Formats: sequence, structure tokens, C-alpha cells
Amino acid sequence: MQTVPIARYFRKIYTNIATHIYDRPPRTLAFLIIIMLSILPYSGMDLIKLEILISANLIAILAASWDLLVGRTGQISLGHALFFGLGAYTTALFIKYLGWPFWITIPISVIVGAGVALTIGIPCLRLKGPYLALVTMAFPLALQGFLYYYRDIFGGETGIGLPKIFPGLRFFDRIVANYYLSLALLVLSSIIIYKIATSKTGIIFISILDDEIGAKACAINTTKYKLMSLAISGLFGSLAGAFYGHIVSGSANPRLFVDTTALMPMEFSLIPIIAAVLGGVGTIYGPIVGVYIYQILYRYILRDVITFNIFGYIVTVDRHMQLFIFISFIVLLIVKWPRGVARAIVEKLEDLEEPRELEEILKEKTESKQM
Repeated sequence: MQTVPIARYFRKIYTNIATHIYDRPPRTLAFLIIIMLSILPYSGMDLIKLEILISANLIAILAASWDLLVGRTGQISLGHALFFGLGAYTTALFIKYLGWPFWITIPISVIVGAGVALTIGIPCLRLKGPYLALVTMAFPLALQGFLYYYRDIFGGETGIGLPKIFPGLRFFDRIVANYYLSLALLVLSSIIIYKIATSKTGIIFISILDDEIGAKACAINTTKYKLMSLAISGLFGSLAGAFYGHIVSGSANPRLFVDTTALMPMEFSLIPIIAAVLGGVGTIYGPIVGVYIYQILYRYILRDVITFNIFGYIVTVDRHMQLFIFISFIVLLIVKWPRGVARAIVEKLEDLEEPRELEEILKEKTESKQM
């Protein structure tokens, strides 16, 4: 058997990196951001900020899944927290009542999320526009009432406790392990969602978004592809919720559907919408960036108590005034970058990309296939 030199493999890896990453400034920036996020736990960052990033990584998966549904097919959803909470409760119920290990319950949570998406999608996708939005908003509210009514099974307000994923590690090591797990989930999920969005199926999604009647005239089964986008969206939303319950909240509780105690009710349904608008709707990467912007604003404006020292007197900002400041910052960002912050950055970087001759591109592809 003929052996291939190791140097050829390294050359192939370098060629792929240079062709698919280095030659494209937006991907180069994304690659550098992933490297930066990978070294953050050992850069002296305190554990509180690290826990905020863990939460942001998992919510970013939810936002990307929402963008695949809304930004690609135009099916407006105001109740995406339904899948987020379902993922957490499915794994919690199987662990509590059947004693199954979490690594078995996670795939089941994903399947349940996709199945529920298909079940509710068959009647709901007959609706359009605001009617569809109102129906999707009602599902998490109704399910939360169901959980409160059968509190003996679902734990009521406190919910069902979930075990830690890395119970044998020390506190710091467990936080770091959770961070790397959430980051790996975000990278893999975003790559898969982006590949789906840019595939032939994704092109059909966009055709439905642009002109559904025209897509039907081209013999495209629009109902099939709308259900497909909803199922994929529910799948990744449930995945994010299942890991969020284990890593962040420590339990599956009704607040994952609607947090009525917060200043902004239905938080987990609103975050993907706000993040998508901040980062750029229909881009997949935009909502991910938007989640980080949202989490930073939420952490330093809305969550913490804001105080000022005026002539020796400590003045505390009212919580509702903090909400006003928080919303004002978001509105300013939207007015400044109406198409999204991430989209504006990517467009600027794409202007730096040097156009290459067609012969050069074909030559690189031929060499990579020969290797």
C-alpha cells in the first residue's frame, strides 16, 4: 500500500485554512473570536463573568435556531421558549422518574422538541403573519399553566432539580468544563445551522420567505419545508434548553417558559427576537452576536443595581428606570445599525476581500482534490 507523506496532509490542512478562512476576512474574524473565547477561562476572568458567558453560549443556540425559522422562512414565532423549556423538562422527567443518565435523556429531549414542533406546526402553519405570532405566543403560557396545575408531577414553582454534568470536579474546574462544553455546543450547532441555511434546502427556505406563492408555482411543497424548518428549529431549541437546565439553572422550572417575576416577561421568547434584530435577522451569525450584546447590557444595566455618589449621597436608580435605560441602549443600537451590528461588520469585511480570478479558484480546487 502506498504511503502518503505526512507533509502532504499538513499542506492540505494549510491549503483548506488559507482558502476557506484566511482568504475570507469575515471567517478570519470568526476564527479569531473562537480562539479568544477558548482562552478566556485562563485569562484571569472571574467566575461570575464566565457563568454569564456560559448562559450566553446556550441562549445563542436558541437565537440561531429562531433565526433559521423566522429569518429564513418568515414564519414568525413569539413563543420559542416552548422548545427551550421542553428540552429541560424532558431530561428532568426521565432522570427523576426513570433514573436514566443525562447523556441518554439529552437525545430524547432533542427528539421530543422536534416532534412537538411538527405536532403544533401542522395546524399552526396554516396561519400567517400576526395570527401565527399570537398562536405561538400562547403555547408557552398554556404549558406553564399546565405545569402549575399538576405541581405534584412537575414540581410547581421550584420545578425539578437536575444533576450537574461534571459532579466530580472542583467548583472552578466544573465552571471551566461547563464553559468549554457550552462553547463546543455553540460552535457545532451554529456550523450545522449555517450549513443548513446555505444548502439547497436553505435556498428553498429563502424562496418561501421571498415569495411563497411563487415557490408553490415552482412545484415546491411549501408546507413540507416550513415544517422542516420548524422541526430543525425546535430540535436545536430543545438542545439548548436541556443543557441550560443542567448547567445554568440547575432545574427545569416554569420560568424557562415565561418568567413572570422579571421586568421583561417571556424573557426566553424575547431574547432571540432582540438578539436577531441587534445582530441581523436572517444571517444565523447575527443573533449569536446579538445575544452577547444583550447579555452585556442585561448584566451591567438591568441586572445590577445602579448607584451614583452625588455630593456624598448614594442615589439608587429605580428598577423601572433601569429598564428604560436598557431599552434605550437597544433602540440606539438598532437606529445606528438598522440591519444589525454583525451584518454591518461582515459587510465591511467583505469589502476587504480581494476578488480572485476564476482560473485561480479552479486550480486550488483541483489541487485539493488531488491531495
